[in-house]
Amino acid sequence: MQKLRYILFFILISSSTTILAEDDLYILDETHLSIGFLVDHAGYARTLGMFTKARGSFKYNEENRTVSDVEIIIDTNSVFTNHDKRDSHLKSPDFLNVQKYPTMTFKADMNNLKSNPGKIKGDLTLLGITKPLILNTKINKIDTYPFRVGLSKPMVMGVSATASFKRSDFGMNYALKKNLVGDQIDLIIEFEARQE
Repeated sequence: MQKLRYILFFILISSSTTILAEDDLYILDETHLSIGFLVDHAGYARTLGMFTKARGSFKYNEENRTVSDVEIIIDTNSVFTNHDKRDSHLKSPDFLNVQKYPTMTFKADMNNLKSNPGKIKGDLTLLGITKPLILNTKINKIDTYPFRVGLSKPMVMGVSATASFKRSDFGMNYALKKNLVGDQIDLIIEFEARQE
């Protein structure tokens, strides 16, 4: 009887631990955030660009390996390809239409990385249109930061991610018919996020 009580107690404690496992809030460190993209240029080479302004947050449960409440907000006016004339064109209604759509966003609800390793399923909103998008992610490191931020050394997560989508799915069709600008956009994301 005493042994049975110990077994029941152990089961109860284990279940409580699982239930009480906490989600930690992480805020993207904007000084260690890079969002790049590659797109074909008339079949000759791919143009590499980036967005220089973005912000975001998410929740992560290290014990259960779940990611939730993901939100990344990108300032479309911050597009940069190292060519002023091209950047101005990208900001125009032909492409990003930044005056009407100043942001593009990625949002995701609950994702279990145990059952679906490295995949975060969410939605990308671009030009007012929302479509599913899967981020291929790798958590590089979760550890106490070696550098002080203010008076402390926070817990920091480092992540590498990629994704691909067709811009035509979002109504961005400029120069597609003559194959002057590619349809597929390949995203490259690198960031550090601080645990709050």
